[in-house]
Amino acid sequence: MPSSKLSIGIVGLPNVGKSTLFKTLTKKQVLIANYPFATIDPNVGVVLVPDERVDKLAELTKSAKKIYAVVDFVDIAGLVKGASEGEGLGNKFLANIRETDAVLYVLRAFKNADIINTQNDINPLRDKGILDVELILKDLETVNKRIDGLDGEARAGKKEAIKELEVLKKIKDYLAQEKILADQNFTDDEKLIINNYQLLTSKPRLYLLNGKPEDVSEEVIEILNKNNWKYLIIDIAEEDDADGLTREERIGLGLPELSETDILVKKSYELLNLITFLTTGEDETRAWTILRGDTAPKAGGVIHSDFEKTFIRADVVFWTDLLEAGSFAKARELGKIRTEGKEYVVRDGDVIEIKHG
Repeated sequence: MPSSKLSIGIVGLPNVGKSTLFKTLTKKQVLIANYPFATIDPNVGVVLVPDERVDKLAELTKSAKKIYAVVDFVDIAGLVKGASEGEGLGNKFLANIRETDAVLYVLRAFKNADIINTQNDINPLRDKGILDVELILKDLETVNKRIDGLDGEARAGKKEAIKELEVLKKIKDYLAQEKILADQNFTDDEKLIINNYQLLTSKPRLYLLNGKPEDVSEEVIEILNKNNWKYLIIDIAEEDDADGLTREERIGLGLPELSETDILVKKSYELLNLITFLTTGEDETRAWTILRGDTAPKAGGVIHSDFEKTFIRADVVFWTDLLEAGSFAKARELGKIRTEGKEYVVRDGDVIEIKHG
């Protein structure tokens, strides 16, 4: 995972609300047209992760600027059956999400007859299946190429190549059975090999059902829950209409305080097991992204690559403790600031000052 930056690829069939979601998320006017293949170039939108901790700490330390964590959303053209073989414009686009950390499926649940449906009926799970197959076929193409490339080396008895070939054949078997790699169990060694290929079906995935809760049948919910598939139900058009409202305005209109798209961004963090730590002072208050379980030197490395190598210790205070104390000096006096060493595992919401050599 790239340090302090998270990227998510958005996939879906044509006309399911992908581009509207992208526009709402990124406040960018992308080309939204009511026909397949309207979005030709991959759109990359940078989305700020809403974070009240940044706002409150910046106020406390009178920071000159606030820097929030960000998520890149990569929107690709609507996929159709046969995309992996280049049907429609699919092949080229599938390559565009190879670099992303996770994949977001947008599945149509809304029943608006004015919006052309490329399928005969509304069936989010069937649509998920079509998308799965396209990503699986793209991965098979990648795996087959690599198997061909390794064959000679394995025959020559190269240990690394033999091991890699074994893993690739295992992957190929799963893919041939139309199984998503993210749902299978692999050893840590196998995962290391798999991660080299940036396979589309090995990425964590989140399913966004576009519609109102009443548009989604209990049967669909049951299947999603039974398979432990992470999902959200969002009415993208409604979110787009509410775009630009402040928290206060949302509450006044009887809408949830956090927009659905804010919830989507937060859910993406959970999906990838990411947490946020903070730094604050007169210059800036900033949110930084690391993996849950990362230690203090790793956090230092996100701020500056040298800090991980030259890490000495970290002064740590939980953000609410710092706010309650009213200043670093007072927090220190109250014993709320702790000095932690190399083994310290960073918690979500820690405010950290790294001491380095």
